[in-house]
Parts: sequence; C-alpha cells; structure tokens
Amino acid sequence: MGRGRGVSLATSAESIDVVRPAAPRAGRRRLPLGWVGIAPFFVWAIAFLLIPAVALLVGAFRTDDGIWTTKFVSAIFHEPYRSAYITSIKISLYTAVLGGTLGILIAYAAISPKAPRFIRPAMTTFSGVAANFGGVPLAFAFIATLGTVGAATRWLDKVGIDLYGHGFTLFGFWGIVVTYLYFQIPLMILIIAPAIDGLREEWREAASNLGASSWQYWRRVGLPILFPSILGAMLLLFGSAFAAYATAYALTSGHIELTPLQIGELIGGNVLSDPHQGYALAVGMVIVISVTMAFYFVLERRASRWRRRAS
Repeated sequence: MGRGRGVSLATSAESIDVVRPAAPRAGRRRLPLGWVGIAPFFVWAIAFLLIPAVALLVGAFRTDDGIWTTKFVSAIFHEPYRSAYITSIKISLYTAVLGGTLGILIAYAAISPKAPRFIRPAMTTFSGVAANFGGVPLAFAFIATLGTVGAATRWLDKVGIDLYGHGFTLFGFWGIVVTYLYFQIPLMILIIAPAIDGLREEWREAASNLGASSWQYWRRVGLPILFPSILGAMLLLFGSAFAAYATAYALTSGHIELTPLQIGELIGGNVLSDPHQGYALAVGMVIVISVTMAFYFVLERRASRWRRRAS
C-alpha cells in the first residue's frame, strides 16, 4: 500500500504543470529603481562639473583661431602669475594651520564632558552659520569692525593700541588671513567634532591605570588616532581658502595678487581681458584642488579604518 501510494503521488506530481517565470527577453534589461534617484546627480555633475572642466582644459591649450599651444600654461610659471599662486598658497596654508589648530582646541573644549551641556549645541549652531558666511557680507562686516574707522579699531585706539600704527592693515595679507579665519575655524569645528567623539573614555582610563600622564595619553593614543582626521580637515580648509574669491576682492579691490582675483580680471575685465590665460590659471587651480582632495580621501579612508576598529 505504501509503495503504491508513493508511485501515485509521484505520478500526480509529474502531471502538475510547474509555473515558471518567463525568461527576460534579450536586450530588454530594466535598470534598478535606484538609478532614477541617482540620475539627477549625474546630470548635475556632467552639466556643471565635467563639461566646464573639459571647456577649461580645451581653452587653456587652444586659441580663438583653433591653434593648439602651450603658451598660456607655460605663462603660469612666470610673473605675475607665479607670485599670485605663491601668495594664494601661503594664505591657504596659514589659515588652514591656524584655523585647524584653533578649531580642534575649541571643539575639544566644547565636547569635553566637563563642559556645560548648552555649549555644544550652541557651538554647532554658530559654526554651521559662520562656516557658510563669506563673500562680500563677510568683508563688509570686517571693514565695519577692523577697518581704519571700524568699531574695534576705534576702541583699541582709545585704550592705547594703534593697530594700523603697528603695521597691521585689514586690506593686506594678514587682514585676509584674519578674515578667512572667521569661516575656517567653524568649518574645522564641524569636521573634527565627529572624530573627537570617536575617542573613547575607556582609552583614557586604561592609560591612566597604566600610569600614563595626560600628555603621554595624547602623545601615544589620542593624537595618533586623530592625526589622519586632523590632517584631512586641514586639507579641506586649504582648499576652501585657496578657492575663495569674493571676500578677498571686496577687501582688497584686487590690489593683492591672488590667483582667483587674476582669473576674474582676465575673464571679465575690460583692460586685461585674456580668457584663455584665465582658463590656464583655472586649470592650475583645479590641479591643486584635485591633489588636495586626493590626499584628503586617502587620509579619510585611513581615519575611517581606525573608527571601524574602535567600534
């Protein structure tokens, strides 16, 4: 009986038509729905990043007559363009180092468990606003504060401190550095705060139990872990200052030779109009920023590896 029943079940199973999904027709593959959401980003990147970059590259090596040449690019290594690059790089380095150092100290003080609870949200809110406050409004704010007749300048003069008498001027090199620090320090705070949060209190307790001082903890544990994040954040600050245009132009009216200001004069100027030379300077800036971002991505990968190990 059991055997006959098994045969009948097998026979009935064979008689059942198994419904199988139809095989997709060749050449009619459907894209995942995720591409629908990503497509606008690629359209934006191609329209506003890729096409302008290609246009800059072609314009830097080709004249209006269609002749290919390297004279525009080679001119970058001669005056006055070389000194403008040097000045731009110096301002970017100074503001990146100063802004990065002050930013990490302020961020650590605000995130410290000993700090009042309202400090961190207040600092984060202000940093988010100040990091995006730039251009002409920032320049006018500093002119009203530290200009020749600014409020802070007049107050310091009353207490016996003559800023401009000691060689400082808001409309010179160090004036640009001080103005850039207004948005560089908050930007550093926003970038480095998550990395500081990654430092576990257990590591400090373990180092203290082993007899390490606070300086030894930071030298052997804290700073080595934070170093990739700190250096990567400073590279971002470098790129932010290197590409700034409106603030420096409003402060100096183009009297200081900076590469972004020279590009503006060459492309939009009435006297020194030379678009192809401006394209060549822009290509040089793109190369500098690209190298900076490449180093940043390498350091960010290393920092993320540390965070994964810590978690």
